[in-house]
Amino acid sequence: MDNRAEVSAFLKSRRGKITPEQAGLPAYGRRRVPGLRRVEVAMLAGVSVEYYTRLERGNLGGVSDSVLDALAKALRLDDTERDHLHALARAANARPARVRRPKKTAVRPSVLRIINGLHDQPAYVRNNRMDILAANALSRALYGEVLEQKPANTCRYAFLDPRATRLFPEWERVARDAVGALRVEVAKSPYDRELSNLIGELSTRSDAFRTLWGAHDVHAFTDGVKRFHHPVVGEMELVHESLDLPGDEGLSITIHSADPGTPASDALQLLAAWAASQDRSTAVTQDDTEN
Repeated sequence: MDNRAEVSAFLKSRRGKITPEQAGLPAYGRRRVPGLRRVEVAMLAGVSVEYYTRLERGNLGGVSDSVLDALAKALRLDDTERDHLHALARAANARPARVRRPKKTAVRPSVLRIINGLHDQPAYVRNNRMDILAANALSRALYGEVLEQKPANTCRYAFLDPRATRLFPEWERVARDAVGALRVEVAKSPYDRELSNLIGELSTRSDAFRTLWGAHDVHAFTDGVKRFHHPVVGEMELVHESLDLPGDEGLSITIHSADPGTPASDALQLLAAWAASQDRSTAVTQDDTEN
């Protein structure tokens, strides 16, 4: 990824989203474009117009954390956006020769035991490219359509599989969050060739992805609520938590759950029973074949 282009587009997009009124500035005259002017951002951040212009052209080389924080405050960035700006600055100041392509990481047996021990909660392990590397039985039942892909990738499924709009009733939000999460990962791993290839593929094959990618919004997966419409058990609203794995850079566990006694909890129990029946049916078929 071109770091300078990423920095420039991100800063311009954030500047364009803030009105003078939101920044506490008087609005004089008619503006040709929405958002703040460069001179206004520079004033709010306490830097010269020339220096801010250099930053917005994508040159974050040597910029201090204090300047980045002042810029984040001037642009009213949220925590995820501020962290993204700092990640872009770290990438700009890194020596390409020292940046290595991330190694493919196998899921440790202890982590597999953790997710497989969650019998009533769908859980899976993913990498920074949104590939699902391992999933427990209930997660395989929930994400069966996604796992048909090789490799199984939630972003590729969301944008390239027409069934995604059925599985995710709030597809627009799911898609926007997925693109925002990839933006975050690009800043952290600008030399990850497989990540770049995924973004290139989705940009080429999906108009929706290309439009969302051009917005330069960012998103961090932590916790929240996601709605599903499963082809077998119907609609359910599940809480999700995403936890980074210490010692396994780029890997995280996502766990879905439902409050006891809710319709979603009942749907999860039904899904578990259906998954178990599928496993028994497969086992019987294999026995018949062997006999």
